[in-house]
Amino acid sequence: MPSRTKTVLIWIVTFFIMLIICMPGLWIILSAFRTNGEILTKPAIWIPQNLTLDNFRAIFGFGENVVGIPVASYFRNSLVISITSTALALLIGMTGGYAFARYSFPGKKPAFLWLMLSRTVPGIALSLPIFIIWSRLGIIDTKFGVILVFTAINVPFTVWLTEGFFRQVPNDLNEAAQIDGCTRWQAFWKIEFPLAKSGIASAGIFAFLTSWNEYALASQLTRSTDSKTLPVGLMDFTAQFTIDWAGMCAMAVIIIIPALILTFLVQKHLIAGLTFGGVKG
Repeated sequence: MPSRTKTVLIWIVTFFIMLIICMPGLWIILSAFRTNGEILTKPAIWIPQNLTLDNFRAIFGFGENVVGIPVASYFRNSLVISITSTALALLIGMTGGYAFARYSFPGKKPAFLWLMLSRTVPGIALSLPIFIIWSRLGIIDTKFGVILVFTAINVPFTVWLTEGFFRQVPNDLNEAAQIDGCTRWQAFWKIEFPLAKSGIASAGIFAFLTSWNEYALASQLTRSTDSKTLPVGLMDFTAQFTIDWAGMCAMAVIIIIPALILTFLVQKHLIAGLTFGGVKG
């Protein structure tokens, strides 16, 4: 097969695969600008007939006899919870990753293996015991309780990712800096941290997106507008016998936009972090 034909076939196959992957997201975005009647029509209408912004107006309470969703409160809660849990996960995970990469201590391998295995447990499987413990501690329906859970979820992955990046940084650089008069902390902050910052940024991005999109655990731990996050707020569109699919899709678009903006702004660090150590000179 000629090289040009092979390249064209690869691009065509890749295009259709990406189209299949992106189809659910595209359908949600289109449905956010459609009416419930058009969404529920059978047979399905694939190409929207009448696009409208009424779903977004309804969410924010604009219009007659419309009760808005407290999007601002949900957004603020999501932002506070995601940023705080990400910062804590990075602090703990970076410390743990550095310790696993640089130091030898008894039980190092079993401890690292146990930490990685803990991440394989589905979060929803822990929802009942967490709910019982949090209830007895009195931190159900609080941002603090959700932050603790999200931090615990993100720490194992952060440790694993940062450990790999710190291991890639030659220890000779640290030793040379200390010979030149730097303390251990100064050598870390001035030498090792800048070299591993792409990996740390990648870990932070993944931790933030995990916290931002988490629904299962957040829905079990939050009840009021003071602690509900945006994904949990999607349930405000469900009633006993009906579901406002158009409103739910509009809310989903509002949830997606910040994540897309963040990914776009830090894509340079994300790509560098994911490929760090993958290419040897």
